[in-house]
Amino acid sequence: MDDLNQKIKELAERVGNLKKSFNLDDKRKKLVGLEVVSMDPNLWDNQEKARKVMQDLDTLKKEIDELAEVDGEVTTLTALAADKEVTNDFDKDIKELGKRLDKLELASFLSKPYDTKNAVISIHAGQGGTEAMDWANMLYRMYLRFCEKRGWATETVDVSEGEEAGIKSVTVSVKGQYAYGYLKGEAGTHRLVRQSPFNADKLRQTSFALVEVLPELEELDLPDIQIRDEDLDWQFFRSSSQGGQNVQKVSTAVRVKHTPTGITVTAQTQRFQEQNRKISLDLLRSKLWLLEQAKEAAQIKDLKGEYRPASWGNQIRSYVLHPYKMVKDLRTNVETANPEAVLDGELDEFIEAEIQEL
Repeated sequence: MDDLNQKIKELAERVGNLKKSFNLDDKRKKLVGLEVVSMDPNLWDNQEKARKVMQDLDTLKKEIDELAEVDGEVTTLTALAADKEVTNDFDKDIKELGKRLDKLELASFLSKPYDTKNAVISIHAGQGGTEAMDWANMLYRMYLRFCEKRGWATETVDVSEGEEAGIKSVTVSVKGQYAYGYLKGEAGTHRLVRQSPFNADKLRQTSFALVEVLPELEELDLPDIQIRDEDLDWQFFRSSSQGGQNVQKVSTAVRVKHTPTGITVTAQTQRFQEQNRKISLDLLRSKLWLLEQAKEAAQIKDLKGEYRPASWGNQIRSYVLHPYKMVKDLRTNVETANPEAVLDGELDEFIEAEIQEL
């Protein structure tokens, strides 16, 4: 029983530390404020503001409720332990509480701006033709599987398919609690080493793909970033993706260039042009935010070293399928000899280690 009592004591200490790091009192005050706003009968006059309020309210309520539930169960176990009523039957409950605390502690690291936001992932094939495009497609599937396992909704916003196989580039919207916070560490260059399936001699081939991760930001999130109509160069064309008969016949796809910065974004998978216009503006807003982040990082790089933009020179992870099997993260040194599982979306160990590094 001493072992179980010690585990309960450790759980109680972890809950106490979480209460401090979560600033529970402040979050409860914020929750009350959001609940008052949510009951405003005029809230939905501005649908963008209303969605933001309701999303923030839902995220905050889930955090507070989960911590309160875990706190209550640990308090009950502590009282039972004091009365010497804890038996081996409680071992399963203690382990389950430990897992729930693991998730809450991980979430406590995600306290930076926009960590709670939805995310936008873009994957770009590097040099190497079909081989690199196939690798980009493998990463695309890997992230879709990861999101599926977490219960997050995904939507492909734009895709440029390869001539023979794979994809040249793809952009995916990910909707889920803390999606950006979890995925932002995936930004950078991913390297694959394997026997080429596109070469008759099955020679060993090294391929690269670039992953970019942005928070999904709306106008309310970035009031200081103004997108003026006169700075936008719009193009409309027929979608090249599989989007149904209507999409193929009508110029629903949208490409917009922000002339002051040269940033260009495309959205083409929605059936209606107006939907693709909104998606492209949100993507542009996120890219402009990233540009501002890069400028700020350049100004303070002598003081801080944590900002790592998604660039071709920033290799973060190697996936080796031949002559041996291994996936290794070059930042955290987390590695596994089961690349098949990783490519099937088993990324938790890598992502959680990186979250604690950021």
